[in-house]
Amino acid sequence: MAATTLPKFSIRDFLRQESAKDLLRFSTAGSVDDGKSTLIGRLLYDTQSVYEDQVRSIEGKGTTAPGQIDFALLTDGLRAEREQGITIDVAYRYFSTAQRKFIIADTPGHEQYTRNMATGASTADAAVVLIDATKGVLVQSRRHAYIAALLRVRHVLVAVNKMDLAGYSESVFRAIEQDFRNVLAQISADTGTAIEARFVPVSALAGDNIVHRSQAMPWYTGPSLLELLESLPASQDVQAAPFRMAVQRVLRPDHTFRGFAGQIGSGVVRAGDAIVALPSGKTAKVERIVTWDGDLKEAAAPLSVTLVLDRELDISRGDLIAAASAPATVANRSRAALVWMGQRPLDRSRRYLLKHASHTVPVFVSSIEHRTRVETLAHEPAGTLEMNSIGVVALHLLRPIAFDRYAENRATGAFILIDPATNATVAAGMISAALDADDSEHDPWGPVTVGEREARWGHRGGVLELTGPAALIDAVERSLFAIGAVTSRMDVGGAALRANPQLAAVVARLQADSGLLTLLVRAEKSGVLFARAEGAEVTVPDGDFLRAVSAVHQLLHSTGILIPTEKANL
Repeated sequence: MAATTLPKFSIRDFLRQESAKDLLRFSTAGSVDDGKSTLIGRLLYDTQSVYEDQVRSIEGKGTTAPGQIDFALLTDGLRAEREQGITIDVAYRYFSTAQRKFIIADTPGHEQYTRNMATGASTADAAVVLIDATKGVLVQSRRHAYIAALLRVRHVLVAVNKMDLAGYSESVFRAIEQDFRNVLAQISADTGTAIEARFVPVSALAGDNIVHRSQAMPWYTGPSLLELLESLPASQDVQAAPFRMAVQRVLRPDHTFRGFAGQIGSGVVRAGDAIVALPSGKTAKVERIVTWDGDLKEAAAPLSVTLVLDRELDISRGDLIAAASAPATVANRSRAALVWMGQRPLDRSRRYLLKHASHTVPVFVSSIEHRTRVETLAHEPAGTLEMNSIGVVALHLLRPIAFDRYAENRATGAFILIDPATNATVAAGMISAALDADDSEHDPWGPVTVGEREARWGHRGGVLELTGPAALIDAVERSLFAIGAVTSRMDVGGAALRANPQLAAVVARLQADSGLLTLLVRAEKSGVLFARAEGAEVTVPDGDFLRAVSAVHQLLHSTGILIPTEKANL
C-alpha cells in the first residue's frame, strides 16, 4: 500500500495568508443575562479557537447544568465575574477563520457597567446585539443599540438568543424582530447613523446557528451568525479620509534634526505633501517620513511615524498636522453627544478637562440641549446628566482645538471628559458640529452675562442681611461656601461702615449687580439670628446651627436668589 504524502507545511506561506486576511472588530451588546459571554465562548469553541487545556479548566464549573460547559468562562476572566456569573469589564478576544480575522469585545450588560460597553464599541465595526427570546426587547438592549449607533457602528447583527427555552418558536422570533426593527429605525433617525440590521435566531448554549446552521429551526433558512460576520464589509477604510496626525512628541536629539512624532489617525502622507499645523494654521511640506526601519516614501493610518518638515514651524504636543488641501475645523465651541460615565452627575458650574487625541484642554459644558430618554427615545430638557445618561451638549473650550465631525472621522471627532479633581474619566463624547457665536446665546468673546453667572454659580446676585450670634453667621456663610456660592462678607458694625452707613448699601448693590451674594453681617454676642433678603425675613434661636442654615437656605430659595439645581443647569 502506497504511503500517503502530506503537503509540506510552510510557515512563510501561512503567515502570508494570515496577513492577507482583512480584520473585523465587533462588540457584543444587550441586557444582562442575555448570554453575550456564552455566545462568544461558543463561537470560540466551535471555531476551534481555544486550547484543550482551557476547555478542561472550565469543565464542571460555572452556572450551567452538570456535564455541560459554561462557555462564558472562556471570556469572563475576573474572579468576581466567575463568582457572580456576570460580565464586569470588557474582554477582548482574537480568533481567525479561513475567510478573515476577528477581534471581539465582549461587553457587560448591567446598567452600572454601560460605560464599559461604550469603551468596547468605540473601535468596533459591527455590533452583535443579543436579545433573550424569553424576555423580549429590554431597556438596556435599547441603550446599548443607541450607544452603538452614536459611535457610528453601522452593522448590527441581532441574535435572538435562548431559542431553545422558547421552544424554537418562529412566532416568538418574528415578534422580537419586528419590535426591534422599529427601535432601530427610531435610533437611526435620531442619531443619523444608517443602521444595517440582520436578525438570526440562536441558542448559544446549544450552539444553534452560531457557527453551524441549526436543524432545530427549519423555518429559518438564513446564514449562521459566523457566516454573517464573515460576509460583512471590512472595517471602514480610514486611509481614504483626509490625512490627520496628532503630534505626540517633538523629537530633537541634536541641532540637526527636528521631527514630529505621532500615530497617523487617518489618510496617507507622502514626502513632498503640503501640510498645515493646527490650530496655528502654519503650512509646510513633508521633507522626510522617518521610522525605526528607515525613511518611507509614504505612510498610511494607523502607522506611527516621525515627520520632518521643510521649514521650521512652532509645533508642540497636542497640535494636529493635517492635509493642507483638506484641513480640520478649528474652534473653541462645539456641539457634541455625551455618554455620561461619572458617579457624580454633570455639574455645569465645574470645569472639566477635555482629552482630544494628544491634547488636553479645560472646558465648560455651557448648555445641555437635550437628554435622550432611552425607553422612548424622546428628547427631554435636562439640567444635568446622571451616570449612563445620553445627551447633546454645547461645549466651551478655553483654548481652540482642531477636530472633525465624528461622523466623518472617528480619530479626530472623539474625546473624553476628565474630572480634574479625581482624574477619573466622566464622559465619552462625539463632536457633531462647531458652534459659532450665532449658534449660542452667548458671545464667546463678549462680556460675561448675568445668565452665564447664574448658570456657573447656581445663584443670582443678591443681598443677605444677617444679624445675630457670630457662630450662627459663620455657620451660614460656611454652608453657602460649601454649595459653591460666590459670596462677599461686609461687617456693617465695623468702624468704616459705621461712619458712612450709606456706603454698605451702595457697595452691596454693586456687588449684587455683578452676580455676587453679598452678606451684610452684624455680629452680636447672643440672641436670635435675624436674616432678611428681598424683603423676606426669618428668625432662628441662638445655638440651633442646623435650623439656622436650613432656614436661611429656604429664604434664599423662596426669594429666587438660590436657583434649584435643575433650573440652574437648564
